[in-house]
This record gives sequence, C-alpha cells and structure tokens, in this order.
Amino acid sequence: MSAARGGTPATLALQAAGISFVAHPYDHDPANTNFGQEAADVLGVDGDRVFKTLMTDVDGSLVVAIVPVTAKLDLKALAAVVGGKKAELADARLAERRTGYIVGGISPIGQKIAHPTVMDETAELYDSVFVSGGRRGLDIELSPADLVRISGALVAPIAR
Repeated sequence: MSAARGGTPATLALQAAGISFVAHPYDHDPANTNFGQEAADVLGVDGDRVFKTLMTDVDGSLVVAIVPVTAKLDLKALAAVVGGKKAELADARLAERRTGYIVGGISPIGQKIAHPTVMDETAELYDSVFVSGGRRGLDIELSPADLVRISGALVAPIAR
C-alpha cells in the first residue's frame, strides 16, 4: 500500500520498518460510532482479536492504550502501569491534534507525536491482531510482537 494508493502514516511506518502486515479496508458506515466493533463485524473477525486505540490523559500526559474492542479500559490499571495516579480518556480534539488521526481512525502506529503506549496482555494470545490503520474503514493485521516493536508498547493487564 503506497501513499499514492491510500497509504496512511501507520502503513508507511510499517513499510519503512520492514514489518509485515495485511491491510483490511472495509466500507465504514458513517452512522456507526462503535468503530472497533464495526471492524470486527464487517471483517468477520473475533472481537477479542480486534484492538481499539484509546488516547488517555494520565496525570496531564497523553498515553496510548490498546485494548480489545470487547473489553473496557481499566483506567486505574493503566495509570499504575505508567507510574501515574489518575487516568481518564483524553479530549477527542486534543487526541486528534497530537496523533494526526481522527477519532475512529486513531492508529497506535505512525502518530504525529510519539506517546507512551500500553497494550493489553491478551493480544499475546493471538498469532495476529487487528488495529486501526489510520483511517475509518481500514484495519491492519500484524503480529502482537511487531505491534509492540513498532509502537514501543509495554504489555500489561489493562482491560477488564
């Protein structure tokens, strides 16, 4: 996938790093705001293998959380993993400005500004996982180890 053919910062970063991935484009329904579950449903993939990217604010600093679309983010666990006291979801406009992506298409890969990243440990149960490819209607499939490598993620139990 090249920039001329719809490459995103995420896919370009993966290509530049020599990381193997599969792009899974799909028709996004603009009325659907449950972006991760929509991807799982449309792609016919178990929701436990599809991970959503949530931008959080931990004690005033943005932190990326990667959790299955079938789970909720445990904010207390996330804060503890990064040595913080309090975590909350970040303001959507701030998340968009800092990542370069729009809500519903925020990828943990290729963000405009690098942020500390934590991936839920359940990702390691699978040979491959799906995350946003950097726009609504595009998921990318890659190994959890490669996701950790490209994002610099810590792996910890942050989903409930």
